[in-house]
Order: sequence, then C-alpha cells, then structure tokens
Amino acid sequence: MKKTPLQAVKEKFENKEKLVAAVQALATEELWIDRVSEVKGLAKVSNKKLLHLHDVLSTVKDKFGSRAKLIDHILELEKRTKDEGYKTRLERLSTPALLDEHGAATKRAKRAAKAKPATAPKKKVARSKKAKAKVKAA
Repeated sequence: MKKTPLQAVKEKFENKEKLVAAVQALATEELWIDRVSEVKGLAKVSNKKLLHLHDVLSTVKDKFGSRAKLIDHILELEKRTKDEGYKTRLERLSTPALLDEHGAATKRAKRAAKAKPATAPKKKVARSKKAKAKVKAA
C-alpha cells in the first residue's frame, strides 16, 4: 500500500519543519525561481507538494548542478542551442516544469534517433521528356 505524504515526511524528515528547512536549503537562486507568497511561506504548502519539490530540486542539483545547465541540456536535446527566444521561454518556467520538459525532450530525441536510420532517401529516376509530359498529364 502506498504511503501517505505525512507518513513519508515522518519517515524521511521526522517532521514538516525539517522538510521545509531541507527544501529551503535546496532552494537557492541557481536552482529555483522564488514564487512563494512571502506572507504564507513554505510552511503553509502541503506535504505532498513539499516532498515533490524536494525530489525535483535534489534531482536537478545532482544531475545538472543548476537550472542554467538544465536549460542548456534541453536546448541541446532539441537542437535549438542558438534559439534565444526559446531559451528565454524556458527560463520563465519553474524547475519542476523544466524537469518535465527535459524528460519529454529526451523521449523525443530517442524516438528521432530510432526513426532516422529507417528512412532512406529515394533514388531519382531518369526520365525522358515524353515520360515527364505523361506524368504531368496524369
């Protein structure tokens, strides 16, 4: 049976305050865009969202090091490294959305790599002027 968010918090962090402290420690400027209400703060966010945010920030920090490197990796996967408009659009996204975009880009890149060798260019057939005229007429 799947654990509830409260059980997961108690198992990994003992209480919500320690989870909030762990998320705040990971939420540096290079990993996270601060869009949290200053009045409420992270303490009012649900356990499930905090656990998800901690997982995402940990993954980004371990695999890429920062949001900028994650964005650069997405641009490489999409073969759009020189597209500044696309880069600025990615920079506006939250870190969890960027990680989702990276997963989608990875799948598309794998699919494109598999499909590429299967398609071979068609050979051109040499035709006379009469044959070309018949093809145009038909």
